[in-house]
Amino acid sequence: MNLQGLIVRGLMKLPEGVLLKMAGGEPKEIDGNVMDPRVQFLAVQGAKQPSMAKMTPQEARETSAAGLAMLNDAPRRGVSILNRTIPGPGGELPVRIYQPAHQGAKKLPGIVFLHMGGWVIGDLETCHPFCTVLAEECGAVVMSVDYRLAPEHPFPASIDDAIAAYEWAVAHGSEIGMDTGRIAVAGDSAGGNMSAVICQEMKRKGGQQPAAQLLVYPSTDPSDETGSMQSCAECYPLTKEIMDYFVANVMTDPAQKRDPRIAPGLSDDLAGLAPAIVATAGFDPLRDQGEVYANKLKAAGVDTLYRCYTGLAHAFAAMGGAVPEARRACVELARDLKRHL
Repeated sequence: MNLQGLIVRGLMKLPEGVLLKMAGGEPKEIDGNVMDPRVQFLAVQGAKQPSMAKMTPQEARETSAAGLAMLNDAPRRGVSILNRTIPGPGGELPVRIYQPAHQGAKKLPGIVFLHMGGWVIGDLETCHPFCTVLAEECGAVVMSVDYRLAPEHPFPASIDDAIAAYEWAVAHGSEIGMDTGRIAVAGDSAGGNMSAVICQEMKRKGGQQPAAQLLVYPSTDPSDETGSMQSCAECYPLTKEIMDYFVANVMTDPAQKRDPRIAPGLSDDLAGLAPAIVATAGFDPLRDQGEVYANKLKAAGVDTLYRCYTGLAHAFAAMGGAVPEARRACVELARDLKRHL
């Protein structure tokens, strides 16, 4: 970790009251939610930096990776890690396999994980620590997927890769220690979006429905302009401007905003989908989209657990090294998922 990262980590160990004074003195409140003091301190610092929406995709990737490296938790040590490739629709698809220590020859439940990043940024490092949490807490083999990114590979390349990865796990997951009859999908933000889409696509195609779906602050409707998309439009680290930037980069036609392969929240055919855990953050433009989708799943008879971490912000799954509440949320969600595996 560089000097700046060490300084940030050091500051985040200060008492909450001190951090709050450094972040303006008064707790930030939106829609009745009060921001975690550490998140508020990070938000104030983040506001001093150039917006990702003004960057090229490559610049955005580099900036995001550096920022998350300062905030991410340390990976769990009791997990073995293997990088490999699997066949994908655009060629060999890089994946990272996480296996709990001492697995031996026993087959374990599987989780296909898809990282956040608005379909434009992110890679296998983005949610690396969270994947180790999922593997250890769930007692599962996790396969994290390095799907293709836009604008180099616009929609539907990323979801094609995600579906291919899930179908590979169902057909060949035993090669990496998965019990292929118990494979969940999980992801955050764009990854949560694609996890939801996989469940819907498996129903349309008559494929094996995942054992469960963990959707962490998912994007479910790119055409949404209401509710938290307005009240949290300037929140850290995801603003409405940045979300619009992602959508503009991934889509080649505005009509795609209503395509169910990127707008799962617009589908009314939700009965029979995998049990769902939907998590949102209080300070996130996508908060209401996640809650609306959770309610639609419940109305369709899907076993659904909804959690809103009211003091946290978007991307909290990658903030566990700096925000204790984010770390606790990651563990809680992993344990929620374990109950379905």
